[in-house]
Amino acid sequence: MSIVIKNQEDIEKMRIAGRLAAEVLDYITPFVKPGVTTEELDKLCHDYMVNVQGTIPAPLNYAPDGGTPYPKSICTSINHVICHGIPDNKPLKKGDIVNLDITVIKDGYHGDTSRMFYVGEVSDFARRLCKVTYECMWKGIEKVKPGARLGDIGNVIQRHAEAAGYSVVQEFCGHGIGKKFHEEPQVLHYGQPGTGLELQAGMIFTIEPMINQGKRHLRMLPDGWTVVTKDRSLSAQWEHTILVTETGYEILTTSDGTPPKPVFKH
Repeated sequence: MSIVIKNQEDIEKMRIAGRLAAEVLDYITPFVKPGVTTEELDKLCHDYMVNVQGTIPAPLNYAPDGGTPYPKSICTSINHVICHGIPDNKPLKKGDIVNLDITVIKDGYHGDTSRMFYVGEVSDFARRLCKVTYECMWKGIEKVKPGARLGDIGNVIQRHAEAAGYSVVQEFCGHGIGKKFHEEPQVLHYGQPGTGLELQAGMIFTIEPMINQGKRHLRMLPDGWTVVTKDRSLSAQWEHTILVTETGYEILTTSDGTPPKPVFKH
């Protein structure tokens, strides 16, 4: 597997792309409320990326394996949708949870991040799922440093999710990112500590756990993109793009509106 170790120029450009992706999420936050359609959110994000930021929405017409090109500029995954939900004209309703996944291209480099949003008041169990999933992402991030292994990241995420009574989606994972949307390595959100690729400074990849309230099994819808939980239980996901530094990690997808690091009770 060929891992691209980023040089200083790459890293600088990735910082810019990452910040811009996060700023799209800041921009769209006030619009996520009952009655809005995900199509409207997609159009707002698209126009903001293209006209305000001068970025390219990476998902639009993305067709990695020559399959059906992705038709929109963002992914909107509601309730039991695990990932790659396609924006449509159905209004969001009170109590929904929705993941907005944003990837922008700036100067040829990709910034990729996602957040969960509550639509109006949501149930305590939906809120807990989103909170634990956020903690899972952060527990994974905190394992990142030179000499650590990918299995360390996957293991700590899996243990935290399963301790809360949830399951980890195994078919979709984090990934290397840079000039390409998806590069090596694959970053699994489950696994054994001390196994897998050894991390080294200059690697950039996403950590984006998808955590299900019910079982981990999934189903792909006929549109070729939308992935849902097989048992229709809720699913949540958070994502950051991470740089391995000489001493640890740097999160590249932060902005003024990025939620703070969670406080863990030890």
